[in-house]
Amino acid sequence: MMSEDVHPPESAFNLLPVEDKKKEKAPRYVSKFRPAVMLERKLVKEPIRTMGPARVELPSPENFLKKHSKEPKLPEQTQSSKDVHKTCSFTERKPPVPRRNDKPLMGIHTKRDFLKETPELVPMKPQPACVDTGKGHKQVLENSGLVPKFITRKDFGRVPAYLQQRSEAERRAREEYENFVKAEREQRAMKHMTEEERQAILKRLKETWDKLHHEYQALPLIIDTMSQRATKDCLERQMKQLEDDIDLFERFKIIYIPNDD
Repeated sequence: MMSEDVHPPESAFNLLPVEDKKKEKAPRYVSKFRPAVMLERKLVKEPIRTMGPARVELPSPENFLKKHSKEPKLPEQTQSSKDVHKTCSFTERKPPVPRRNDKPLMGIHTKRDFLKETPELVPMKPQPACVDTGKGHKQVLENSGLVPKFITRKDFGRVPAYLQQRSEAERRAREEYENFVKAEREQRAMKHMTEEERQAILKRLKETWDKLHHEYQALPLIIDTMSQRATKDCLERQMKQLEDDIDLFERFKIIYIPNDD
């Protein structure tokens, strides 16, 4: 078999016959569940097991459907049931029916109001209505808006009770909130520092500055270690802060401070 190398057109190898390659077929697909399916197929099965009985007993030709056989039948009347007489539930006997030639009683009066006992007999008053077209179209006046209905009520034009209660509840809630805010504002209000307190604080600040200045003067002239440099920087910062505070208390005579009560 010739190699698959590509040769130029003038090569002698191009004149050699080329054998065709046969394409190999892929193996036929076989499911991996085939053994389980074959095993399940060989199992013993019962026909129509879940679809009712496989064999049904055929009806006999003698038991054919007869006329009126499916209609409900009354129980047969026995001799004991024939001897039983029907009894009436009334204990007293009704008066006899008047005869044809009997005269009815006249002039009997009673206090019984038949109209109240039977409201169906009371004639109904027709509802007020108006005819607004020539063809006789009629509409009831009660809900038509043509006649006054709500202005005749006693509470017409007045604020309902539930709205008054709601307004009163809102007013009380607003007052409670305003009182709470006022109390908080008074609690956080600034108070005036007295002259005695200002002088006492100023005196303590100067004493503290003198103490720090004495420590600063006690430092060596040559500072070559990190701890000495840190001590010097800390003393300078504290003295600078105290100088600013002393200047503030000396320049302002009236000072307000927050109320911590």
